[in-house]
Amino acid sequence: MLAGALLALALAAGPADQPPLPTVPQSAEIQLKVQRDGSLSVAEAISVPGGVTMDRRVALRVPAPHHRDRVYGVRDVVLEGSGTANVDKDFFTVHLTPGTSIVRYTVDGAVAGDRVTWELAGGWNAELKFLRASFAAPKIPTAVDCLAGPPDSDFSCAAAQIDHAGLTRFSQQNLAAGQRMTATVELPAGTVPANEVLVPAKTIAGAFVLTAPVGWAWAVFGALLLLMAGLVWTARRRESGTGEPESTSLVAPNGEFASPDGVLPGHAGVLLRGRPGAADLAATVLDLAVRNYLWVSAGDGGWRLARRNPPDEHLTAFETAVYTAVVPDEPVTLAELRERHVTVGPAELYADVVRRGWLAPRPRRLGRAGVRIACYGLFLTVLLALTAGYAQLGVMVVLGGAAAVAASAALPARRRAGADVARRLRGLGETLASVEVGDLDKPQRELVFSRGLPYALALGELAPWVAAFDRLEHPPPVYWHAGEISPDQAGAFAAAVSGTFAGAHRGHLIELVSGKEGSNALYHSRAGTQATAEPS
Repeated sequence: MLAGALLALALAAGPADQPPLPTVPQSAEIQLKVQRDGSLSVAEAISVPGGVTMDRRVALRVPAPHHRDRVYGVRDVVLEGSGTANVDKDFFTVHLTPGTSIVRYTVDGAVAGDRVTWELAGGWNAELKFLRASFAAPKIPTAVDCLAGPPDSDFSCAAAQIDHAGLTRFSQQNLAAGQRMTATVELPAGTVPANEVLVPAKTIAGAFVLTAPVGWAWAVFGALLLLMAGLVWTARRRESGTGEPESTSLVAPNGEFASPDGVLPGHAGVLLRGRPGAADLAATVLDLAVRNYLWVSAGDGGWRLARRNPPDEHLTAFETAVYTAVVPDEPVTLAELRERHVTVGPAELYADVVRRGWLAPRPRRLGRAGVRIACYGLFLTVLLALTAGYAQLGVMVVLGGAAAVAASAALPARRRAGADVARRLRGLGETLASVEVGDLDKPQRELVFSRGLPYALALGELAPWVAAFDRLEHPPPVYWHAGEISPDQAGAFAAAVSGTFAGAHRGHLIELVSGKEGSNALYHSRAGTQATAEPS
C-alpha cells in the first residue's frame, strides 16, 4: 500500500516533466513515464562539455523476429537548450552544442503485450561517461531487464532495479560511441494497451510475410475459389444430368428424314465422346455419297469413290475438307485410300460445332486467359518482392490463373445446347436400333434408309438398321451406287469405309492416327460373317 501511494505521488509530480540535471560532463539523466494510453513520455537532460558537439541518430525501424521490423513513432519533440532535434520517417536525430540541454518527446509503439521497450542510449557519436534513468508506470512493474554495450550484445546494465517507491531505475557508466543501452520493463497484465507496430522487413523473405491486409486478401481469394468451384460443380452436374436419351422421330412432318437440330453424322463423335474418331470420318464420306456429292461403284479393284457433284454452299467447311481429301481428283478405291496419307484436321469440325453453340471454343478462352493471368502474377510477385512488399498478392494472382486453367479443363466441353443435341442423338440411335420399317410408307423407305445409314454408322447401330430394311420382301433401292445393290451390301460398304479409315496406317483420322477406335466389327451380314473391307 505504501509503495502504491508513493508511486501515485511520484506520477502526480510528473517525473518525466523535469529530469534532474547531469552533474558529470558528457552524461545524461533520463526520465520515462508510460501514459495510460500506452504512449511513452521521455525527457532527457544531456550535458555537453565545451569545445565539442554531440550527435545522436536513433533508428525508428529495427529488426524483429519472423522477417518483420518493429516501427517506433516519435512525436511532440521539444528541445530546451542549444542544438536541434528532428524526426523523419526512419530516424530520430539530435544535434547538441556545449551546455546542458533537455530533449522532450513522446514515443508510440513501445508497448508489446505487457512489455515496454525503449533505447535509452544508442547512436551517439561520442562516449557517455554516465547515464541514469528512471521509469514510471500506472502500476508497479513485475520484471525489468536492461542491456548495454555494442549492438546485438547481451551484456547487462550496471544497475536495473525497482526501488521502494515503485520506480524502476537504471544506470550505466562509460558507454562508448555507438554503443547502446536498452531497457525493457514488464508490467502487470492490462496495465496499458499494447501499441507495438510490426511491418514486413524490407527483404525478399519479408515481402512474403503474412499481414492483416494480405490475410483479408487471402480470405477474399478463398471465397472466389469456392465460388468458382461451385460454378464448375454446377456445370458438371447439369451436364451429367442431360445424358438421358430423348425420343426422336425419323420422319419430319414433310415426310423427309429428320436430323435432330440439323446435326451431321460427323458431329456425333465430338458431341457424344468429346472427340472425333474414324467412324465419324467414315460416316461423313458415306453421307456425302448419300447426298449425291460422291458416287460409289464396285469393280475388280473393289469399292470405288468418285466425284459426282462439286461442293456447294450446302456443305460445311469440314465436309468440304473431307470431300477434297478423300477424292482430290480422280476416282479412288478404298484399298488406295487406305494407303494414302489422308490429312483432315479437326479445326473445321470444331469450328462448326462451336459456331452452332454446342461446344465451348477450343482451346477455351478461360484457359488461355488463366495462362496469361498466371504469367502476369509471376511478374507481379517478383516486382512486389523487390519493391513494395506484399508479394503474396502476386502469388494469389498466379494461383488465380492456375485456378482458371483448372476450371477450364474441368468445365464440360459441351454447352447446354450441345448436351441437348447429344441427348437427341442418343435417342436417334435408339430409334435406329429399334426401327419398325412397316411404319414407314413405301415411298419414304428409299430416302429414309440411305439418309439414316451414315447416322447408324456414326452411332454404332449399323447392323440393326441394315437388317431391318434387308428383311423386307422388296428392299428399297440404293440410289447412290452404280448398279443395283441390297441394303445388306450397302451396309457392307459402310463397314468397309469405316474399316478403311480405322485401319489406315498413315491416315490422319481427324485426331486418331493409329485408328484403334472403330477397329471392332461394325457390321455383320445376314449370314453371320463379318463383312470384309472389299466386296468379293
